[in-house]
Amino acid sequence: MKKTIKHIFILFTLLLFYVFICAYSYVSAVSNDLSNGVFRLHIIANSDSQEDQDLKYIVRDNLIQYMNNLCSNCSSKEEIIEIANKHKDDFKQIAEDTIKSNGFSYPVSIDIGNFEFPTKTYGDISFPAGYYDALKVKIGESAGQNWWCVMFPPLCFVNTSTGIVPDESKEVLQNNLSDEDYEIISETGNSSISFKFKLIEFFEQKGIITAKK
Repeated sequence: MKKTIKHIFILFTLLLFYVFICAYSYVSAVSNDLSNGVFRLHIIANSDSQEDQDLKYIVRDNLIQYMNNLCSNCSSKEEIIEIANKHKDDFKQIAEDTIKSNGFSYPVSIDIGNFEFPTKTYGDISFPAGYYDALKVKIGESAGQNWWCVMFPPLCFVNTSTGIVPDESKEVLQNNLSDEDYEIISETGNSSISFKFKLIEFFEQKGIITAKK
């Protein structure tokens, strides 16, 4: 009897271990695919004062407008990152000029790298928490609330109040992701897809797996 219980316990433990390894492998693959498919913009305000938060959005609009002009014909994330690196000083100058023209004198730092992001929804597209390549803009003390969007595919101007991402943006996104990955971020209303999304969130939030480079 004791041997039987022991064998059952061992089998159950092995089963749990197998399930964990399968889930780990799945989340790792999806996290890396999503991270490799998008390029994000991350802006951190000087503080949480209303003036600094308003300034953050003005800087955001000017940077996005400039980036969109530069990348109107880009069809891949790699192209956009290459352009962003070449024009890094321009981004800084635009941010500094915007800040100065609005009556402030905050310094600005610009970094392009792989950074951690929380779960974020853009209209009817949701990205799970994880590490993503991004252009990070720090204003002044960078102690205020964050603002982030997806620069590639172009989701920065999505009107979240309508809950709809333009079809052309979805098409670019779909072309840069696997069918499985695209379903996960675009069909969270489906129960099985929602479970996969939550699974990715759980692993990321617990620090069990990340797509950090």
